Amino acid sequence: MKKLIAILTVTLTAVLLLLAGCGSVPVTGRRQVLLVSDQEVLSSSLTQYNAYMKSAPKSTSAQQSAMVTRVGKKIAAATEQYLKQNGLAGEVKNFAWEFNLVKDPQVNAFCMPGGKIVVYEGLMELVTSDDELAVVIGHEVAHAVAKHSNERMSQQILAQYGARILNRSLSQKSAAMQAIANQVYGVGAQYGVMLPFSRKHESEADYMGLIFMRMAGYNPDVAINFWKKMSAGGSAKVPERMSTHPSDTRRIGDIQKALPEIKSKY
Repeated sequence: MKKLIAILTVTLTAVLLLLAGCGSVPVTGRRQVLLVSDQEVLSSSLTQYNAYMKSAPKSTSAQQSAMVTRVGKKIAAATEQYLKQNGLAGEVKNFAWEFNLVKDPQVNAFCMPGGKIVVYEGLMELVTSDDELAVVIGHEVAHAVAKHSNERMSQQILAQYGARILNRSLSQKSAAMQAIANQVYGVGAQYGVMLPFSRKHESEADYMGLIFMRMAGYNPDVAINFWKKMSAGGSAKVPERMSTHPSDTRRIGDIQKALPEIKSKY
């Protein structure tokens, strides 16, 4: 009986904590579990970001660096305006936007929570206009606005500790936050520092990113050709079921389906 009561107590606690930690993604309205406070996420991500930037050589291309900053600021401003107009002004305080271009041949970019965006020089080789760069930066801004890193941290907590000791793990999560953050952020990992989001997160960021770039005055139609260039320049493809990203075919198809609605609504 005591064992049963203990199990029921832990289970009830877990359910209550999960309900208390539920939120919804701006724009899409998708429900998500967020067990980590914004303050903890921002603190741990800033530590990771600062450590990375100390070792990452900044690009010497003044023209491309200015392009990254110009496009980033326009999308950030449009995103903040959207949040304020939709009753989410309180979220704006979580962002201290920074836009950096680093000297790295990888075709990649990432955004840490809090709006710390880094673009690699390798990606700029595929970018021919502000509109195309807006596809990338809009996508990365969307990851931050949707709190995908917080969601991933929460998933890690649930996966590592399980329902039986969920209460204990959450009460001590500050002590374990650095270890969890290292897994989620992946800074210094073999395949770069892009957050290992799930396919669902990547598709959501694609959709939201198109909306944010549209709000900022950029042409979302270029996204189709840009992702085709990304696909053509890629290395050996990993099957979608084994990847954190949707397949190129699925990604381009989803964007084609979403564009008419986005252009008519926003």
